[in-house]
Amino acid sequence: MSRVPLRPEVAGEAFLALSAPPDWKTVFHGSEGPLELEIGCGAGGFALEYAARHPQVRFVAFEWRKKFAREVAFRRDKRALKNLVVIEGDAKHCVPKLFAKGSLSAVHLQFPDPWWKRAHQKRAILVPDFTPVLFGLLKPGGVFDLRTDVEDRAQAMLHELEAAGFHNPLGPGVFHPYDPDDVPSTRERRYLVTGQPVFRARLTRP
Repeated sequence: MSRVPLRPEVAGEAFLALSAPPDWKTVFHGSEGPLELEIGCGAGGFALEYAARHPQVRFVAFEWRKKFAREVAFRRDKRALKNLVVIEGDAKHCVPKLFAKGSLSAVHLQFPDPWWKRAHQKRAILVPDFTPVLFGLLKPGGVFDLRTDVEDRAQAMLHELEAAGFHNPLGPGVFHPYDPDDVPSTRERRYLVTGQPVFRARLTRP
Protein backbone atom coordinates (compact mmCIF):
# COMPACT_ATOMS: atom_id res chain seq x y z
CA MET A 1 0.00 0.00 0.00
CA SER A 2 2.89 2.42 0.72
CA ARG A 3 3.85 2.46 -2.99
CA VAL A 4 0.29 3.17 -4.14
CA PRO A 5 -0.14 6.82 -5.20
CA LEU A 6 -2.61 8.98 -3.31
CA ARG A 7 -5.82 8.92 -5.33
CA PRO A 8 -7.48 12.32 -5.77
CA GLU A 9 -11.08 11.35 -4.93
CA VAL A 10 -11.95 11.86 -1.25
CA ALA A 11 -13.57 8.67 0.03
CA GLY A 12 -17.11 9.34 1.21
CA GLU A 13 -16.73 13.10 0.88
CA ALA A 14 -20.50 13.67 0.77
CA PHE A 15 -20.88 12.24 4.29
CA LEU A 16 -18.27 14.45 5.95
CA ALA A 17 -20.39 17.61 5.98
CA LEU A 18 -23.54 15.95 7.33
CA SER A 19 -24.79 16.87 10.78
CA ALA A 20 -27.52 14.20 10.92
CA PRO A 21 -27.77 10.58 9.76
CA PRO A 22 -28.40 10.13 6.05
CA ASP A 23 -31.15 7.89 4.71
CA TRP A 24 -29.06 4.75 4.66
CA LYS A 25 -31.74 2.89 2.70
CA THR A 26 -31.28 5.38 -0.13
CA VAL A 27 -27.49 5.32 0.21
CA PHE A 28 -27.54 1.55 -0.23
CA HIS A 29 -29.87 1.57 -3.24
CA GLY A 30 -33.01 0.53 -1.40
CA SER A 31 -31.45 -2.16 0.76
CA GLU A 32 -32.79 -2.54 4.29
CA GLY A 33 -30.25 -5.15 5.39
CA PRO A 34 -28.29 -5.00 8.65
CA LEU A 35 -26.24 -1.80 9.00
CA GLU A 36 -22.70 -2.50 10.21
CA LEU A 37 -19.73 -0.26 10.97
CA GLU A 38 -15.99 -0.84 10.89
CA ILE A 39 -13.77 1.69 12.63
CA GLY A 40 -10.27 1.77 11.13
CA CYS A 41 -10.48 -0.43 8.05
CA GLY A 42 -6.81 0.05 7.18
CA ALA A 43 -5.97 -1.50 3.81
CA GLY A 44 -9.47 -2.95 3.63
CA GLY A 45 -8.70 -6.65 3.84
CA PHE A 46 -11.60 -7.26 6.19
CA ALA A 47 -14.09 -4.74 4.77
CA LEU A 48 -13.76 -5.87 1.16
CA GLU A 49 -14.01 -9.57 1.93
CA TYR A 50 -16.80 -9.15 4.48
CA ALA A 51 -18.90 -7.07 2.10
CA ALA A 52 -18.35 -9.58 -0.69
CA ARG A 53 -19.24 -12.52 1.52
CA HIS A 54 -22.31 -10.83 3.04
CA PRO A 55 -24.06 -8.92 0.23
CA GLN A 56 -27.18 -8.42 2.36
CA VAL A 57 -25.20 -6.34 4.90
CA ARG A 58 -24.89 -2.58 4.50
CA PHE A 59 -21.29 -2.00 5.53
CA VAL A 60 -19.74 1.38 6.38
CA ALA A 61 -15.95 1.46 6.82
CA PHE A 62 -14.10 4.41 8.38
CA GLU A 63 -10.39 5.09 7.90
CA TRP A 64 -8.69 8.38 8.77
CA ARG A 65 -5.57 7.79 6.63
CA LYS A 66 -6.30 9.22 3.19
CA LYS A 67 -4.19 6.82 1.14
CA PHE A 68 -5.76 3.76 2.73
CA ALA A 69 -9.34 5.02 2.59
CA ARG A 70 -9.12 6.07 -1.05
CA GLU A 71 -7.46 2.85 -2.12
CA VAL A 72 -10.13 0.77 -0.38
CA ALA A 73 -12.82 2.81 -2.14
CA PHE A 74 -11.04 2.25 -5.46
CA ARG A 75 -10.86 -1.51 -4.87
CA ARG A 76 -14.50 -1.53 -3.84
CA ASP A 77 -15.46 0.02 -7.16
CA LYS A 78 -13.32 -2.46 -9.10
CA ARG A 79 -15.16 -5.29 -7.34
CA ALA A 80 -18.55 -3.56 -7.79
CA LEU A 81 -19.42 -3.91 -4.11
CA LYS A 82 -22.59 -1.84 -3.85
CA ASN A 83 -23.03 -2.69 -0.16
CA LEU A 84 -19.78 -1.02 1.01
CA VAL A 85 -19.35 2.68 1.82
CA VAL A 86 -15.86 3.96 2.68
CA ILE A 87 -15.41 7.24 4.53
CA GLU A 88 -12.08 8.92 5.19
CA GLY A 89 -12.46 10.76 8.44
CA ASP A 90 -12.21 10.71 12.21
CA ALA A 91 -14.72 8.11 13.39
CA LYS A 92 -14.96 9.64 16.87
CA HIS A 93 -16.09 12.91 15.31
CA CYS A 94 -18.28 11.59 12.48
CA VAL A 95 -19.89 8.39 13.73
CA PRO A 96 -22.18 10.00 16.36
CA LYS A 97 -23.57 12.32 13.65
CA LEU A 98 -24.04 9.70 10.92
CA PHE A 99 -25.80 6.93 12.83
CA ALA A 100 -29.00 7.06 14.85
CA LYS A 101 -29.19 5.44 18.26
CA GLY A 102 -30.02 1.75 18.05
CA SER A 103 -29.40 1.63 14.28
CA LEU A 104 -26.30 -0.58 14.05
CA SER A 105 -26.33 -4.37 13.99
CA ALA A 106 -22.57 -4.67 14.50
CA VAL A 107 -19.43 -2.64 15.16
CA HIS A 108 -16.07 -4.06 14.08
CA LEU A 109 -12.77 -2.87 15.57
CA GLN A 110 -9.85 -4.81 14.11
CA PHE A 111 -6.29 -4.40 15.42
CA PRO A 112 -6.57 -0.75 16.48
CA ASP A 113 -3.37 1.21 17.03
CA PRO A 114 -2.23 0.56 20.62
CA TRP A 115 -1.14 4.20 21.15
CA TRP A 116 1.73 3.39 23.50
CA LYS A 117 2.59 7.01 24.36
CA ARG A 118 0.44 8.60 27.04
CA ALA A 119 0.07 11.77 24.97
CA HIS A 120 -1.42 9.75 22.12
CA GLN A 121 -3.84 7.63 24.14
CA LYS A 122 -6.62 10.20 23.62
CA ARG A 123 -6.75 8.92 20.03
CA ALA A 124 -7.84 5.46 21.17
CA ILE A 125 -11.36 4.39 20.25
CA LEU A 126 -12.43 2.49 23.35
CA VAL A 127 -12.19 5.22 25.96
CA PRO A 128 -14.75 6.25 28.61
CA ASP A 129 -16.17 9.14 26.56
CA PHE A 130 -16.71 7.15 23.34
CA THR A 131 -17.38 3.52 24.26
CA PRO A 132 -20.85 4.40 25.66
CA VAL A 133 -21.60 6.20 22.39
CA LEU A 134 -20.95 3.00 20.45
CA PHE A 135 -23.07 1.08 22.96
CA GLY A 136 -25.96 3.44 22.30
CA LEU A 137 -25.66 3.19 18.52
CA LEU A 138 -25.97 -0.59 18.58
CA LYS A 139 -29.46 -2.08 18.60
CA PRO A 140 -30.34 -4.55 21.38
CA GLY A 141 -28.64 -7.82 20.47
CA GLY A 142 -26.10 -5.96 18.33
CA VAL A 143 -22.54 -7.27 18.30
CA PHE A 144 -19.22 -5.60 19.07
CA ASP A 145 -16.46 -7.52 17.26
CA LEU A 146 -13.00 -6.78 18.71
CA ARG A 147 -9.68 -8.27 17.62
CA THR A 148 -6.14 -7.28 18.54
CA ASP A 149 -2.68 -8.79 18.91
CA VAL A 150 -1.67 -6.67 21.93
CA GLU A 151 -2.62 -8.53 25.10
CA ASP A 152 -2.58 -5.73 27.66
CA ARG A 153 -4.53 -3.43 25.36
CA ALA A 154 -6.95 -6.29 24.69
CA GLN A 155 -7.60 -6.69 28.40
CA ALA A 156 -8.08 -2.94 28.85
CA MET A 157 -10.49 -2.69 25.91
CA LEU A 158 -12.48 -5.70 27.04
CA HIS A 159 -12.81 -4.18 30.50
CA GLU A 160 -13.91 -0.87 28.95
CA LEU A 161 -16.59 -2.60 26.85
CA GLU A 162 -17.93 -4.58 29.80
CA ALA A 163 -17.96 -1.46 31.98
CA ALA A 164 -20.05 0.32 29.34
CA GLY A 165 -22.72 -2.39 29.59
CA PHE A 166 -21.74 -4.87 26.89
CA HIS A 167 -22.49 -8.52 27.68
CA ASN A 168 -19.73 -11.09 27.34
CA PRO A 169 -21.42 -14.46 26.76
CA LEU A 170 -18.29 -16.32 27.90
CA GLY A 171 -18.04 -14.43 31.18
CA PRO A 172 -16.34 -11.21 32.28
CA GLY A 173 -12.78 -10.83 31.04
CA VAL A 174 -12.88 -13.96 28.85
CA PHE A 175 -11.65 -13.80 25.26
CA HIS A 176 -13.27 -15.76 22.47
CA PRO A 177 -11.67 -18.58 20.49
CA TYR A 178 -11.04 -18.35 16.77
CA ASP A 179 -14.10 -19.08 14.68
CA PRO A 180 -13.25 -20.49 11.23
CA ASP A 181 -16.40 -18.85 9.86
CA ASP A 182 -15.07 -15.39 10.73
CA VAL A 183 -13.65 -13.20 7.97
CA PRO A 184 -10.01 -12.50 8.91
CA SER A 185 -8.33 -9.19 8.20
CA THR A 186 -5.06 -9.09 6.29
CA ARG A 187 -3.10 -9.03 9.54
CA GLU A 188 -5.14 -11.82 11.09
CA ARG A 189 -4.59 -14.05 8.06
CA ARG A 190 -0.86 -13.62 8.57
CA TYR A 191 -1.12 -14.47 12.25
CA LEU A 192 -3.17 -17.59 11.51
CA VAL A 193 -0.18 -18.81 9.48
CA THR A 194 2.55 -17.78 11.94
CA GLY A 195 0.63 -18.81 15.07
CA GLN A 196 0.95 -15.40 16.73
CA PRO A 197 -1.86 -15.02 19.29
CA VAL A 198 -4.89 -12.90 18.50
CA PHE A 199 -7.23 -11.76 21.27
CA ARG A 200 -10.86 -11.79 20.16
CA ALA A 201 -14.11 -10.72 21.81
CA ARG A 202 -17.68 -10.80 20.53
CA LEU A 203 -19.81 -8.89 22.97
CA THR A 204 -23.45 -7.93 22.64
CA ARG A 205 -25.68 -5.12 23.74
CA PRO A 206 -28.27 -6.71 26.03
